[in-house]
Order: sequence, then C-alpha cells, then structure tokens
Amino acid sequence: MANATDHLWMHFTRMSSYRDGEVPTIVRGEGAYVWDSRGRRYLDGLAGLFVVNAGHGRTELAEAAAKQASELAYFPLWSYAHPTAVELAERIAALTPGDLNRIFFTTGGSEAVESAWKLARAYFKRTGKPTKHKVVSRYIAYHGTSMGALSITGLPGIKSDFEPLVPGGIKVPNTNFYRAPEHGDSPEAFGRWAADEIGRAIEREGPETVAAVFLEPVQNSGGCFPPPPGYFERVREICDAYDVLLVSDEVICSWGRLGEYFGAQRYGYQPDIITTAKGITSGYAPLGAMIASDRLIEPFLHDSSMFAHGITFGGHPVSCAVALANLDVFAREDLVGHVRATEGAFRSTLEKLTDLPIVGDVRGDGYFYGIELVKDKATRETFDEAESERLLRGFLSGALFEAGLYCRADDRGDPVVQLAPPLIAEQAQFDEIEQILRAVLTEAWQRL
Repeated sequence: MANATDHLWMHFTRMSSYRDGEVPTIVRGEGAYVWDSRGRRYLDGLAGLFVVNAGHGRTELAEAAAKQASELAYFPLWSYAHPTAVELAERIAALTPGDLNRIFFTTGGSEAVESAWKLARAYFKRTGKPTKHKVVSRYIAYHGTSMGALSITGLPGIKSDFEPLVPGGIKVPNTNFYRAPEHGDSPEAFGRWAADEIGRAIEREGPETVAAVFLEPVQNSGGCFPPPPGYFERVREICDAYDVLLVSDEVICSWGRLGEYFGAQRYGYQPDIITTAKGITSGYAPLGAMIASDRLIEPFLHDSSMFAHGITFGGHPVSCAVALANLDVFAREDLVGHVRATEGAFRSTLEKLTDLPIVGDVRGDGYFYGIELVKDKATRETFDEAESERLLRGFLSGALFEAGLYCRADDRGDPVVQLAPPLIAEQAQFDEIEQILRAVLTEAWQRL
C-alpha cells in the first residue's frame, strides 16, 4: 500500500528503509502460510511473532470472538468477573505445573512481566522483607518493552534511548554453550557454572535485596539458547536457598512451542510464577497472563489487603473466549503431541544446513530454533558490526522474504536466523524451510 508510511508507525522498524520502497503488506493467512497484497505466498516460519501456534485461518476462533462480542463485548475484572475469564482461569490452572493456580490476566507479554515484578515486590513487602526488590536476568535476554520489563531485558541496544530505567536489574551470563569454549565439551559443567553465577550475583547484591530471577526456558534473543542439563534444577536450589522467586518467562515458550503446554514442564522445574501471552490465543486476540503460585496470593486474601495493580483490557471477554476456543483446538488436534512427535524431524532437517560454511550452530527445542551464522566455522569467528549489517539487513532479511520464507534474521547477540513455525507444520514445511535457507545462505556466503 502506497500510504503505509504516511501515518503508520511500525514497531521496531527502521522507517527510512521504506523511504523509496513499498512496505510489505500481509493481507491473508491460511494454515502455515500468509499472502501479501500482491498475491505472493510465504511460509510463515516465525508463526507471526512466535504467536500463531494453531495456524492461520481458523474460522472457529473468529466465530468464538464474534459470538462473545455479541453477548458481552467488554467488562473489566476490577472487582467483577465475567464467565469467559472464570472458565479460562480454571482451564489454565488445570494445565500448569504444581500449585500455579492463580491467573492474573493482561493483554500481552510485557504487561505479564511487569505484573510479575510488581507482585514480587508487593509480596515481600507484605511478608516482612520490604528490601527485596531487585531482579536477576540474563545477558541479551528480551523480557519486554514497558519500563519495568525493559529494565529486566538484557539488550543494551534497545534500552539506551529510554534510560534511566527502573533500578534493580541485575544481569548474569546466559546459556549459550556454543560461545562457552572454556567449558570444553561438558554442557553439565557449563550449566552448573551458569546457574551458580546467579547465586554469586545474589550474594554480591545481598540476598535481602533480591526478589526474583527471570528466566526463559529457552532464551529467545541471541538465537534460542536451551538450558544445559541440570541448569534449572540448580537455579531452583539457589532461589530456595536465598528466598528468591523463580519466574519462568514463557511468553514464547508456552502453549506447545517446546512440546509441552509450559516450558517449565519440558525441563522439569517448578517456577513460582509463569508469565505467558502470544500462543494463548494463537494471536487471534491479544491476551497475556501472570500465573502465580497459591502462596503468592495468600497475603492479599485477608482484611483490606489488595494487589494494587490492574489493566483495562486484561482478561478481555472476547480474548478469553478466543483462548478457550484455541485450547479446544489444541486438545482436539493434540497440537502439543504433534510437536513432540515431529520435533526430531524438524531438528534433523535443519541440521542438514550444517554442511554450509556459513552455518556454525543449529540449536533449540520443539518448534523453536536458531541458526547461528559464522565467518569461520573452525574458529567460530563471528561477523563484525559492519559485516552483520550488510549480511542481515543488506541481504538476508529481504532475500529470504523474496524467496518465500518469513522468519527473523537478527544480530541481537551473534548473527542468527530464527525459526518458530506454527505447530501444525509438517515435514513438507520443514523441507521448504531448509531448501529456501540453503539457497539464500549459499548466495550470502558467495557474496561475502
């Protein structure tokens, strides 16, 4: 559309990129594919933005939204309830690990993370430990864009314009084993070291000042860092030892992305809070949630006590109705089981690309993968800033899209291509992803 840049301010977008060109405009989706305004088809290799887990074109989700809007389009959860929020909270609580039975709805992931930090602070104030307010998170990790969530985020490049941020954000190493040569071939030793770095950070800050640790099951930014064996078990021990809450940020990693409803279940750890959004509705309506353990609501259940926090559209009736219909699709088609059954095929298909000189590492789990690009495969030498700019933005992003694959080529950390297709994807889509990547990455290497 010729006027897309006249008034629309796109998110995380270099607006100058479209000064002399047309903005790609997506108009339709069906299954694992989307179509643009020119009628060209693209494989949605990122499920929109790690969102459209059930796939595009689900008329039953649209119908659920229309039906709910015609009955009750809106009512707040501020001292009132409505049926879809009540039912959805019950459905979610039945799926969560352990005693995570309290569902605080938001409209998205940043709000869920913000809510979790606020709850951690308020909980410790209510339980006689008012100085516990700081949070630990990992380098390069993305946790959202609101000021609190941005303070937890570990990406300097998206923070500098907005500083000073909320004080109390502490950063520790992430679990990128590919970039941890000092730990040799032992992912267990690396995992123990990375987890213990959290404990050392808490000690440095003073345990009496630290409220929570925020970790994604698989870290997104940097290119899909899975946890080494034993990592989360050790983190749980550390959090228990210092009376620090473990927050599992699953805005991406929940709702089947890793082959379980929640990423914590995939790796066998028990968080105190889960933050979620995105796939909860498969993107058909905006919704997120902070899911808290029973003990965290306890101080707010008595007398005049209140968690003084709320969001106008949190738990919107239409969004909750869509989420319920989405969970019906998950159950009827066993999408979580489908991921478990086919994730090995997805991995092995992507690993074929390791014969290319530009591909250094293929990592991830479930339907969530990063392919790290390198200048020298033997030494793992990465690209400098100028080379990254030419490779990713000067060529790869546009070339992959033109070849029919929507995914993410990113350098928040080392240069990576990220893939997270809808959970309905099959071998045909895996092969299509591999073939497009092979052709475009081969051309990229020749250009270099």
